[in-house]
Amino acid sequence: MPKYSTGSGGSGGDGDSCELCGRSTGSLRRANVAGAELLVCESCAPHDDSRKGTSSAGGSEPSGDSGPSRQKRAAQRQARMYDQAKGDATRWEEGTDYESDRLPYLVADYSDRAATARQEAGLTTEELAAELELEESDLLAVEQGRATRAGVGGSVVRALEERLDVELVDE
Repeated sequence: MPKYSTGSGGSGGDGDSCELCGRSTGSLRRANVAGAELLVCESCAPHDDSRKGTSSAGGSEPSGDSGPSRQKRAAQRQARMYDQAKGDATRWEEGTDYESDRLPYLVADYSDRAATARQEAGLTTEELAAELELEESDLLAVEQGRATRAGVGGSVVRALEERLDVELVDE
């Protein structure tokens, strides 16, 4: 009986059906398909992974060096993911201690509070950023509710609180 039944039922004939498609035939060959050793018919024989590197007849994959380059790419991808997860501080800006400038817990409507307070003070985002010596993009991130995603530091939020006399931190 084939390992992969196609609904034809168990005919009791061992070894006369393709284990990939279920077709009954008298000529089967052993093939490695996705890591499994199967008995396959002639039409399923091109799926044999062990023949792909040695035969170039009609295969869509380039023969020969496709395996090692694929393995190399996988290793490089894994190395990049490891480096990102490790958080290598040597690539960060020098002179900035990100751990000590953590973003505190913010009130739920911090973006509206910051924008309203700035407007009531009669300042544009450009003017306020220049006055506080901040990046305008950090100020906009706070006003748009993207402080966490933009990586805004706690010092930016504290400076805004002090200058605009508004409560943004939930303490």
